[in-house]
Amino acid sequence: MKKAKSEEFRQLLQEQMDQLLREADKTVSEMTDEKTNFPDPTDRASLESDRNFELRIRDRERKLISKIREALDRIEAGEFGECEDCGDQIGEARLKARPVTTLCIECKTEQERQEKIG
Repeated sequence: MKKAKSEEFRQLLQEQMDQLLREADKTVSEMTDEKTNFPDPTDRASLESDRNFELRIRDRERKLISKIREALDRIEAGEFGECEDCGDQIGEARLKARPVTTLCIECKTEQERQEKIG
């Protein structure tokens, strides 16, 4: 991949990671600042449900941050955009849609087909 394109993806990934980290910080501060005490069990249950939902979202984002860091490492190593299975270049359209991907569309399709069989 050309240096200019990989720099473009590095910037995109860095912006995504910064946004996710800001959201995580916001969630932590909101949950630690919240000192509400609901005597009504229904209100308390609703708050707990909302918190659990928020934490599940943040956990998924934490996993995405890890994938973003790996993609940034691949950019530094000059391996970004290469399929880890077949070694071919991953299409630019696929990278734009999912910049953390490590598989070309053909290999990903085959992987999903194998998962359905097994």
